[in-house]
Amino acid sequence: MQDGRSHRNRTLFLVGALHAFTHLFQVALLPLYLRIQQELNLSSVEQATLLVTVLGLAYFLPSYPLGALADRFSRKKLLTIGLAINSIGFIGLSLAPNYAFALAGAAVAGFGGSFYHPAATAVVARLFPEAKGRALGLVGIGASVGFFAGPLYTGWRAVSSGSWRTPVCELGAFGLVAAGLFAWLAHEDKGSTAQESIEGKLSGSTFAAQLFPNPGLWVLFLGAAFFFSLRDFVGSAMGTSASLFLQNVHLFSPKTTGFALSGLYLASVISNPLFGSLSDRGRMRWVAFVLLMAAVLVSVFPRVPVRWISPVLLTYGFFFMASYPIVEAALMESVPDSVRGRVFGLFITVGGLIGNLSHWLVGNWIHKLGTTSSQIVSYLPLYAVLSGLVAVSITGLPLLNAIRKREHLPEVGGGAAALSPLHSADDR
Repeated sequence: MQDGRSHRNRTLFLVGALHAFTHLFQVALLPLYLRIQQELNLSSVEQATLLVTVLGLAYFLPSYPLGALADRFSRKKLLTIGLAINSIGFIGLSLAPNYAFALAGAAVAGFGGSFYHPAATAVVARLFPEAKGRALGLVGIGASVGFFAGPLYTGWRAVSSGSWRTPVCELGAFGLVAAGLFAWLAHEDKGSTAQESIEGKLSGSTFAAQLFPNPGLWVLFLGAAFFFSLRDFVGSAMGTSASLFLQNVHLFSPKTTGFALSGLYLASVISNPLFGSLSDRGRMRWVAFVLLMAAVLVSVFPRVPVRWISPVLLTYGFFFMASYPIVEAALMESVPDSVRGRVFGLFITVGGLIGNLSHWLVGNWIHKLGTTSSQIVSYLPLYAVLSGLVAVSITGLPLLNAIRKREHLPEVGGGAAALSPLHSADDR
Protein backbone atom coordinates (compact mmCIF):
# COMPACT_ATOMS: atom_id res chain seq x y z
CA MET A 1 0.00 0.00 0.00
CA GLN A 2 2.80 2.37 0.98
CA ASP A 3 4.72 1.46 -2.19
CA GLY A 4 1.66 2.20 -4.31
CA ARG A 5 1.21 5.58 -2.66
CA SER A 6 4.88 6.37 -3.25
CA HIS A 7 4.54 5.51 -6.96
CA ARG A 8 1.46 7.69 -7.25
CA ASN A 9 3.07 10.69 -5.58
CA ARG A 10 6.32 10.38 -7.53
CA THR A 11 4.48 10.13 -10.83
CA LEU A 12 2.29 13.10 -9.88
CA PHE A 13 5.42 15.16 -9.21
CA LEU A 14 7.04 14.11 -12.49
CA VAL A 15 3.90 14.83 -14.49
CA GLY A 16 3.89 18.26 -12.85
CA ALA A 17 7.51 18.78 -13.91
CA LEU A 18 6.62 17.96 -17.52
CA HIS A 19 3.71 20.39 -17.18
CA ALA A 20 6.26 23.08 -16.35
CA PHE A 21 8.25 22.46 -19.52
CA THR A 22 5.14 22.20 -21.70
CA HIS A 23 3.92 25.66 -20.74
CA LEU A 24 7.37 27.19 -20.40
CA PHE A 25 7.82 26.59 -24.13
CA GLN A 26 4.45 28.19 -24.87
CA VAL A 27 5.33 31.54 -23.29
CA ALA A 28 9.10 31.68 -23.79
CA LEU A 29 8.86 33.89 -26.89
CA LEU A 30 6.54 36.52 -25.39
CA PRO A 31 9.24 39.02 -24.29
CA LEU A 32 11.23 38.41 -27.49
CA TYR A 33 8.78 39.67 -30.14
CA LEU A 34 10.58 42.90 -30.93
CA ARG A 35 14.03 41.26 -30.87
CA ILE A 36 12.82 38.51 -33.23
CA GLN A 37 11.28 41.11 -35.54
CA GLN A 38 14.56 43.02 -35.72
CA GLU A 39 16.91 40.06 -36.18
CA LEU A 40 14.79 38.23 -38.77
CA ASN A 41 14.02 41.51 -40.60
CA LEU A 42 10.26 41.08 -40.30
CA SER A 43 8.04 43.79 -41.69
CA SER A 44 5.67 43.91 -38.70
CA VAL A 45 5.37 42.67 -35.13
CA GLU A 46 2.39 40.51 -36.05
CA GLN A 47 4.78 38.24 -37.97
CA ALA A 48 6.68 37.68 -34.73
CA THR A 49 3.49 37.02 -32.77
CA LEU A 50 2.45 34.57 -35.52
CA LEU A 51 5.28 32.28 -34.36
CA VAL A 52 3.44 31.74 -31.08
CA THR A 53 0.13 31.27 -32.89
CA VAL A 54 1.72 28.61 -35.14
CA LEU A 55 3.21 26.92 -32.08
CA GLY A 56 -0.19 26.96 -30.42
CA LEU A 57 -2.08 25.65 -33.43
CA ALA A 58 0.44 22.82 -33.88
CA TYR A 59 0.04 22.16 -30.16
CA PHE A 60 -3.73 21.76 -30.26
CA LEU A 61 -4.56 20.41 -33.74
CA PRO A 62 -3.25 16.86 -33.08
CA SER A 63 -4.81 16.68 -29.60
CA TYR A 64 -7.67 14.35 -30.52
CA PRO A 65 -5.59 11.66 -32.28
CA LEU A 66 -3.05 11.88 -29.47
CA GLY A 67 -5.90 11.53 -27.01
CA ALA A 68 -6.92 8.36 -28.84
CA LEU A 69 -3.36 7.09 -28.48
CA ALA A 70 -3.46 7.93 -24.77
CA ASP A 71 -6.53 5.71 -24.38
CA ARG A 72 -4.77 2.73 -25.99
CA PHE A 73 -1.01 2.98 -25.43
CA SER A 74 1.52 3.80 -22.74
CA ARG A 75 0.85 7.31 -21.47
CA LYS A 76 4.33 7.43 -19.95
CA LYS A 77 5.97 6.83 -23.33
CA LEU A 78 3.75 9.40 -25.01
CA LEU A 79 4.71 12.01 -22.42
CA THR A 80 8.41 11.26 -22.85
CA ILE A 81 8.32 11.39 -26.65
CA GLY A 82 6.27 14.57 -26.63
CA LEU A 83 8.69 16.53 -24.45
CA ALA A 84 11.64 15.34 -26.54
CA ILE A 85 10.01 16.57 -29.77
CA ASN A 86 9.01 19.83 -28.10
CA SER A 87 12.61 20.40 -27.04
CA ILE A 88 14.05 19.55 -30.46
CA GLY A 89 11.66 22.03 -32.04
CA PHE A 90 12.95 24.79 -29.79
CA ILE A 91 16.55 23.98 -30.60
CA GLY A 92 15.65 24.11 -34.29
CA LEU A 93 13.90 27.44 -33.80
CA SER A 94 17.01 28.88 -32.17
CA LEU A 95 19.09 27.89 -35.21
CA ALA A 96 16.62 29.15 -37.83
CA PRO A 97 18.40 31.21 -40.54
CA ASN A 98 15.17 32.85 -41.70
CA TYR A 99 11.49 33.31 -40.93
CA ALA A 100 10.34 30.20 -42.79
CA PHE A 101 12.65 27.97 -40.74
CA ALA A 102 11.53 29.76 -37.58
CA LEU A 103 7.89 28.95 -38.39
CA ALA A 104 8.86 25.30 -38.96
CA GLY A 105 10.69 25.14 -35.64
CA ALA A 106 7.70 26.62 -33.84
CA ALA A 107 5.39 24.06 -35.51
CA VAL A 108 7.60 21.13 -34.47
CA ALA A 109 7.76 22.44 -30.91
CA GLY A 110 4.01 22.82 -30.79
CA PHE A 111 3.43 19.31 -32.13
CA GLY A 112 5.63 17.90 -29.36
CA GLY A 113 3.68 19.83 -26.76
CA SER A 114 0.41 18.33 -28.00
CA PHE A 115 1.39 14.96 -26.49
CA TYR A 116 1.13 16.27 -22.95
CA HIS A 117 -2.39 17.14 -21.87
CA PRO A 118 -4.49 14.22 -23.15
CA ALA A 119 -2.10 11.68 -21.62
CA ALA A 120 -1.22 13.60 -18.46
CA THR A 121 -4.77 14.55 -17.46
CA ALA A 122 -5.95 10.96 -17.96
CA VAL A 123 -3.01 9.68 -15.89
CA VAL A 124 -3.77 12.00 -12.98
CA ALA A 125 -7.52 11.30 -13.06
CA ARG A 126 -6.79 7.56 -12.93
CA LEU A 127 -4.20 7.81 -10.17
CA PHE A 128 -6.38 10.02 -7.94
CA PRO A 129 -10.05 9.20 -8.66
CA GLU A 130 -11.10 10.31 -5.18
CA ALA A 131 -9.67 13.85 -5.43
CA LYS A 132 -9.24 14.84 -9.05
CA GLY A 133 -9.48 18.57 -8.38
CA ARG A 134 -6.77 18.51 -5.73
CA ALA A 135 -4.45 16.31 -7.82
CA LEU A 136 -4.88 18.39 -10.96
CA GLY A 137 -4.36 21.51 -8.87
CA LEU A 138 -1.03 20.14 -7.65
CA VAL A 139 -0.01 19.28 -11.21
CA GLY A 140 -1.07 22.81 -12.10
CA ILE A 141 1.78 24.09 -9.94
CA GLY A 142 4.07 22.80 -12.67
CA ALA A 143 2.25 24.91 -15.25
CA SER A 144 2.59 27.90 -12.94
CA VAL A 145 6.33 27.37 -12.62
CA GLY A 146 6.70 27.01 -16.39
CA PHE A 147 4.58 30.05 -17.18
CA PHE A 148 6.53 32.04 -14.59
CA ALA A 149 10.02 30.89 -15.57
CA GLY A 150 9.58 31.06 -19.34
CA PRO A 151 9.32 34.82 -19.96
CA LEU A 152 11.51 35.60 -16.96
CA TYR A 153 14.36 33.42 -18.21
CA THR A 154 14.18 34.34 -21.90
CA GLY A 155 13.85 38.06 -21.23
CA TRP A 156 16.87 38.02 -18.91
CA ARG A 157 19.04 35.80 -21.12
CA ALA A 158 18.19 37.69 -24.30
CA VAL A 159 19.54 40.87 -22.74
CA SER A 160 22.58 39.29 -21.06
CA SER A 161 23.59 37.24 -24.12
CA GLY A 162 22.62 39.82 -26.73
CA SER A 163 20.46 37.42 -28.75
CA TRP A 164 17.00 35.90 -28.48
CA ARG A 165 18.42 32.62 -29.82
CA THR A 166 20.50 31.79 -26.73
CA PRO A 167 17.70 31.25 -24.21
CA VAL A 168 15.57 29.43 -26.80
CA CYS A 169 18.37 26.93 -27.48
CA GLU A 170 19.14 26.50 -23.78
CA LEU A 171 15.52 25.75 -22.92
CA GLY A 172 15.45 23.10 -25.64
CA ALA A 173 18.51 21.42 -24.15
CA PHE A 174 17.01 21.51 -20.64
CA GLY A 175 13.84 19.89 -22.01
CA LEU A 176 15.75 16.96 -23.51
CA VAL A 177 17.35 16.27 -20.13
CA ALA A 178 13.94 16.40 -18.42
CA ALA A 179 12.48 13.94 -20.95
CA GLY A 180 15.24 11.46 -20.15
CA LEU A 181 14.68 11.79 -16.41
CA PHE A 182 10.94 11.27 -16.80
CA ALA A 183 11.47 8.11 -18.86
CA TRP A 184 13.75 6.78 -16.14
CA LEU A 185 11.78 7.66 -13.01
CA ALA A 186 8.05 7.82 -13.84
CA HIS A 187 5.79 4.88 -13.00
CA GLU A 188 4.03 3.21 -15.94
CA ASP A 189 0.29 3.93 -16.11
CA LYS A 190 -1.51 0.58 -15.98
CA GLY A 191 -4.76 -0.90 -14.84
CA SER A 192 -7.93 0.77 -13.66
CA THR A 193 -9.29 1.60 -10.26
CA ALA A 194 -12.43 0.33 -8.60
CA GLN A 195 -14.04 3.73 -9.09
CA GLU A 196 -13.36 3.55 -12.84
CA SER A 197 -14.91 0.09 -12.98
CA ILE A 198 -18.07 1.53 -11.40
CA GLU A 199 -18.07 4.34 -13.96
CA GLY A 200 -17.69 1.90 -16.82
CA LYS A 201 -20.59 -0.27 -15.59
CA LEU A 202 -22.88 2.69 -15.07
CA SER A 203 -22.09 4.22 -18.43
CA GLY A 204 -22.31 0.97 -20.41
CA SER A 205 -20.04 -0.71 -22.91
CA THR A 206 -21.37 1.35 -25.85
CA PHE A 207 -20.22 4.59 -24.27
CA ALA A 208 -16.78 3.08 -23.63
CA ALA A 209 -16.39 2.49 -27.36
CA GLN A 210 -17.46 5.95 -28.50
CA LEU A 211 -17.14 9.42 -27.06
CA PHE A 212 -20.82 10.35 -26.76
CA PRO A 213 -23.75 8.04 -27.54
CA ASN A 214 -26.28 10.65 -28.69
CA PRO A 215 -26.39 14.06 -30.40
CA GLY A 216 -27.60 15.85 -27.29
CA LEU A 217 -24.41 15.04 -25.40
CA TRP A 218 -22.33 16.13 -28.40
CA VAL A 219 -24.10 19.52 -28.39
CA LEU A 220 -23.45 19.95 -24.67
CA PHE A 221 -19.80 18.97 -25.03
CA LEU A 222 -19.07 21.18 -28.04
CA GLY A 223 -20.88 24.06 -26.36
CA ALA A 224 -18.73 23.68 -23.26
CA ALA A 225 -15.57 23.46 -25.37
CA PHE A 226 -16.52 26.62 -27.25
CA PHE A 227 -17.27 28.67 -24.14
CA PHE A 228 -14.02 27.64 -22.47
CA SER A 229 -12.16 28.43 -25.68
CA LEU A 230 -13.13 32.06 -25.02
CA ARG A 231 -11.30 31.80 -21.70
CA ASP A 232 -8.31 30.29 -23.50
CA PHE A 233 -8.41 33.10 -26.07
CA VAL A 234 -8.14 35.66 -23.28
CA GLY A 235 -5.39 33.76 -21.50
CA SER A 236 -3.23 33.78 -24.63
CA ALA A 237 -4.20 37.33 -25.56
CA MET A 238 -3.20 38.70 -22.17
CA GLY A 239 0.36 37.44 -22.54
CA THR A 240 0.89 38.88 -26.02
CA SER A 241 -1.03 42.13 -25.49
CA ALA A 242 0.66 42.83 -22.15
CA SER A 243 4.09 42.26 -23.71
CA LEU A 244 3.46 44.77 -26.51
CA PHE A 245 1.58 47.17 -24.24
CA LEU A 246 4.44 47.34 -21.74
CA GLN A 247 7.11 47.78 -24.41
CA ASN A 248 5.18 50.27 -26.55
CA VAL A 249 3.52 52.37 -23.83
CA HIS A 250 5.86 52.10 -20.85
CA LEU A 251 9.08 51.39 -22.81
CA PHE A 252 9.91 48.20 -20.92
CA SER A 253 12.95 46.22 -22.08
CA PRO A 254 12.66 42.48 -22.85
CA LYS A 255 14.12 41.80 -19.41
CA THR A 256 11.63 43.95 -17.48
CA THR A 257 8.80 42.76 -19.72
CA GLY A 258 9.68 39.15 -18.96
CA PHE A 259 9.74 39.94 -15.26
CA ALA A 260 6.31 41.60 -15.41
CA LEU A 261 4.79 38.80 -17.48
CA SER A 262 6.07 36.18 -15.06
CA GLY A 263 3.72 37.74 -12.52
CA LEU A 264 0.81 36.46 -14.59
CA TYR A 265 1.62 32.97 -13.38
CA LEU A 266 3.58 33.19 -10.12
CA ALA A 267 0.65 33.31 -7.70
CA SER A 268 -1.05 30.37 -9.40
CA VAL A 269 1.48 28.16 -7.60
CA ILE A 270 -0.81 28.78 -4.62
CA SER A 271 -4.18 29.23 -6.32
CA ASN A 272 -4.12 26.08 -8.48
CA PRO A 273 -3.97 23.57 -5.59
CA LEU A 274 -6.05 25.85 -3.34
CA PHE A 275 -9.03 26.31 -5.62
CA GLY A 276 -8.61 22.86 -7.14
CA SER A 277 -9.11 21.36 -3.68
CA LEU A 278 -11.99 23.69 -2.81
CA SER A 279 -13.71 22.82 -6.07
CA ASP A 280 -13.98 19.17 -5.03
CA ARG A 281 -16.85 20.46 -2.89
CA GLY A 282 -18.46 22.69 -5.51
CA ARG A 283 -17.13 23.27 -9.02
CA MET A 284 -19.64 25.83 -10.26
CA ARG A 285 -19.37 28.42 -7.53
CA TRP A 286 -15.57 28.32 -7.51
CA VAL A 287 -15.05 28.56 -11.26
CA ALA A 288 -17.55 31.43 -11.40
CA PHE A 289 -15.72 33.21 -8.59
CA VAL A 290 -12.21 32.94 -10.03
CA LEU A 291 -13.24 33.87 -13.59
CA LEU A 292 -15.34 36.87 -12.55
CA MET A 293 -12.43 38.17 -10.48
CA ALA A 294 -10.15 37.67 -13.47
CA ALA A 295 -12.58 39.54 -15.75
CA VAL A 296 -12.51 42.58 -13.47
CA LEU A 297 -8.71 42.60 -13.37
CA VAL A 298 -8.39 42.33 -17.17
CA SER A 299 -10.43 45.51 -17.49
CA VAL A 300 -8.41 47.26 -14.79
CA PHE A 301 -4.94 46.30 -16.09
CA PRO A 302 -4.28 49.07 -18.69
CA ARG A 303 -5.68 51.78 -16.42
CA VAL A 304 -3.36 51.44 -13.44
CA PRO A 305 -0.14 53.41 -12.86
CA VAL A 306 3.03 51.64 -13.94
CA ARG A 307 3.97 50.76 -10.36
CA TRP A 308 0.75 48.74 -10.02
CA ILE A 309 1.13 46.77 -13.24
CA SER A 310 3.00 43.82 -11.74
CA PRO A 311 0.65 43.47 -8.73
CA VAL A 312 -2.40 43.56 -11.03
CA LEU A 313 -0.92 40.92 -13.34
CA LEU A 314 -0.02 38.80 -10.30
CA THR A 315 -3.56 39.00 -8.92
CA TYR A 316 -5.14 38.37 -12.31
CA GLY A 317 -3.02 35.23 -12.76
CA PHE A 318 -3.91 34.07 -9.23
CA PHE A 319 -7.58 33.86 -10.15
CA PHE A 320 -7.48 33.15 -13.89
CA MET A 321 -5.06 30.22 -13.81
CA ALA A 322 -6.99 28.57 -10.97
CA SER A 323 -9.88 27.93 -13.36
CA TYR A 324 -7.90 25.27 -15.24
CA PRO A 325 -7.72 22.47 -12.64
CA ILE A 326 -11.38 23.09 -11.76
CA VAL A 327 -12.55 22.75 -15.36
CA GLU A 328 -10.25 19.79 -16.07
CA ALA A 329 -11.58 17.96 -13.01
CA ALA A 330 -15.17 18.62 -14.14
CA LEU A 331 -14.37 17.34 -17.62
CA MET A 332 -12.74 14.16 -16.30
CA GLU A 333 -15.76 13.52 -14.07
CA SER A 334 -18.09 13.85 -17.06
CA VAL A 335 -16.77 10.74 -18.84
CA PRO A 336 -15.29 7.33 -17.90
CA ASP A 337 -11.57 6.61 -18.04
CA SER A 338 -11.80 4.62 -21.27
CA VAL A 339 -12.45 7.79 -23.29
CA ARG A 340 -10.83 10.50 -21.19
CA GLY A 341 -7.78 10.88 -23.42
CA ARG A 342 -9.90 11.38 -26.54
CA VAL A 343 -12.43 13.65 -24.84
CA PHE A 344 -9.73 15.86 -23.38
CA GLY A 345 -7.88 15.87 -26.69
CA LEU A 346 -10.98 17.04 -28.55
CA PHE A 347 -11.80 19.56 -25.82
CA ILE A 348 -8.43 21.29 -26.04
CA THR A 349 -8.43 21.06 -29.83
CA VAL A 350 -11.50 23.30 -29.90
CA GLY A 351 -10.06 25.58 -27.22
CA GLY A 352 -6.64 25.68 -28.80
CA LEU A 353 -7.78 26.48 -32.31
CA ILE A 354 -9.81 29.44 -31.12
CA GLY A 355 -7.60 30.47 -28.22
CA ASN A 356 -4.31 30.52 -30.07
CA LEU A 357 -5.58 32.75 -32.84
CA SER A 358 -5.33 35.47 -30.22
CA HIS A 359 -1.55 35.96 -30.55
CA TRP A 360 -1.80 36.81 -34.24
CA LEU A 361 -5.09 38.75 -33.88
CA VAL A 362 -3.76 40.84 -31.00
CA GLY A 363 -0.55 41.50 -32.89
CA ASN A 364 -2.62 42.62 -35.88
CA TRP A 365 -4.86 44.80 -33.68
CA ILE A 366 -1.88 46.57 -32.12
CA HIS A 367 -0.11 46.89 -35.49
CA LYS A 368 -3.16 48.75 -36.80
CA LEU A 369 -2.95 51.24 -33.94
CA GLY A 370 0.00 52.76 -35.77
CA THR A 371 1.37 55.84 -34.05
CA THR A 372 -1.28 55.60 -31.30
CA SER A 373 0.19 52.29 -30.07
CA SER A 374 2.11 54.28 -27.47
CA GLN A 375 -1.08 55.68 -25.90
CA ILE A 376 -2.91 53.91 -23.07
CA VAL A 377 -6.35 54.92 -24.29
CA SER A 378 -5.83 53.00 -27.53
CA TYR A 379 -5.76 49.70 -25.61
CA LEU A 380 -8.93 50.19 -23.56
CA PRO A 381 -11.36 48.71 -26.15
CA LEU A 382 -9.15 45.62 -26.50
CA TYR A 383 -9.13 44.92 -22.77
CA ALA A 384 -12.87 45.60 -22.48
CA VAL A 385 -13.52 42.89 -25.07
CA LEU A 386 -11.18 40.46 -23.32
CA SER A 387 -12.86 41.11 -19.98
CA GLY A 388 -16.28 40.32 -21.44
CA LEU A 389 -15.05 37.07 -23.00
CA VAL A 390 -13.79 35.83 -19.62
CA ALA A 391 -17.18 36.45 -18.02
CA VAL A 392 -19.06 34.68 -20.82
CA SER A 393 -16.80 31.62 -20.62
CA ILE A 394 -18.33 30.63 -17.26
CA THR A 395 -21.30 29.27 -19.23
CA GLY A 396 -19.22 26.22 -20.12
CA LEU A 397 -19.25 24.54 -16.70
CA PRO A 398 -23.03 23.97 -16.39
CA LEU A 399 -22.84 22.22 -19.77
CA LEU A 400 -20.16 19.81 -18.49
CA ASN A 401 -22.25 19.24 -15.37
CA ALA A 402 -25.24 18.38 -17.57
CA ILE A 403 -23.19 15.73 -19.41
CA ARG A 404 -22.20 14.05 -16.15
CA LYS A 405 -25.78 14.03 -14.84
CA ARG A 406 -27.22 12.68 -18.09
CA GLU A 407 -24.65 9.89 -18.11
CA HIS A 408 -25.38 9.12 -14.41
CA LEU A 409 -21.69 9.08 -13.54
CA PRO A 410 -21.02 8.93 -9.78
CA GLU A 411 -19.96 11.78 -7.56
CA VAL A 412 -16.43 11.81 -6.19
CA GLY A 413 -15.75 11.13 -2.55
CA GLY A 414 -16.96 7.55 -2.14
CA GLY A 415 -19.77 6.32 0.04
CA ALA A 416 -23.22 5.12 -0.90
CA ALA A 417 -24.02 8.20 -2.87
CA ALA A 418 -21.03 7.58 -5.08
CA LEU A 419 -22.32 4.12 -5.95
CA SER A 420 -25.77 5.22 -7.01
CA PRO A 421 -26.47 6.30 -10.57
CA LEU A 422 -29.42 8.29 -9.26
CA HIS A 423 -27.45 10.47 -6.86
CA SER A 424 -28.52 14.04 -6.30
CA ALA A 425 -25.98 16.52 -7.64
CA ASP A 426 -24.69 19.60 -5.89
CA ASP A 427 -24.05 22.84 -7.71
CA ARG A 428 -21.17 21.37 -9.67
